[in-house]
Amino acid sequence: MRIRPLAAVTGALVGLSLAALVPAATSAAPAPGAAGRAPLPVAIGHRGVPSEAPENTLASIDRAAELGTEWVENDVQRTKDGALIVVHDTTLARTTDVEQRYPGRAPWKVADFTLAEIRTLDAGSWYDRRFAGERVPTLAGYLRQVDHNRQKLLLEVKAPELYPGIERQLTAELDRAGWLDGDHVADRLVVQSFDAASLKTLHALRPDIKKGFLGAPQAADLRSYAAFADQINPDHTKVTAQWVRDVHALKGPHGRPLEVCAWTVDDGDDAVALARLGVDGIISNTAHTIAEALADEADDPSFLPDPAA
Repeated sequence: MRIRPLAAVTGALVGLSLAALVPAATSAAPAPGAAGRAPLPVAIGHRGVPSEAPENTLASIDRAAELGTEWVENDVQRTKDGALIVVHDTTLARTTDVEQRYPGRAPWKVADFTLAEIRTLDAGSWYDRRFAGERVPTLAGYLRQVDHNRQKLLLEVKAPELYPGIERQLTAELDRAGWLDGDHVADRLVVQSFDAASLKTLHALRPDIKKGFLGAPQAADLRSYAAFADQINPDHTKVTAQWVRDVHALKGPHGRPLEVCAWTVDDGDDAVALARLGVDGIISNTAHTIAEALADEADDPSFLPDPAA
């Protein structure tokens, strides 16, 4: 497999990255030289680029931006005193020094700590001492940085059952940050969750927001998800060509075919195989290398199927 220069890959991403995640009115055209074929899947940075920086930190999305990754994914949760922060695990132990700072407060759940306490934690040294002093971001700060980097956001509501009312709070925070204006809602924001009830609540509050359900429902059940979700985002090991066709055959709440964004894929050959199955997006810890692998195959006329076939 040929390796393209980063600049070439970045250019390809800028031209193609809207195809899977942008509402239909502004969907990108197929790849240059690929008339009549589906566009390349979007490579989405899982928690930024955790292969090069500590996950879910500002450093991680900044590095992703440097590498040309336009879409980044993150996780939002709520502190004891009601602040929304960006962190993946429901405990702080794995990605901060909370055990050293607060040794008597096991199991160190996010919901058991105030924002002021979480602000004192080092969220970078566990990864590499070069990142010592990196902090757990607030959602507001994270949104500002994504905007600053001119990136786009796939935002996961993590374990919403632990945080009653988080959907309304989240929409209010997105609104305050300017993320519910026409530009962001049109092509820069998707909110996803494993929890269908949470997505239904969010859909009732803001039907204009694009939403993704994390999971791989049986084909017979897909229609019920299409009432509130625009994407069905499965573990990549669950994806088959027929299942992708079944998803694409249905239209979501905005009247457009459902999309498929598979996770978490860090191998270029696996990404190419998924692209051949017809997925629209690939979530990866190494999104820049996945983009390279996909771009490397783009000149092959048999690589992607004809969407009209």
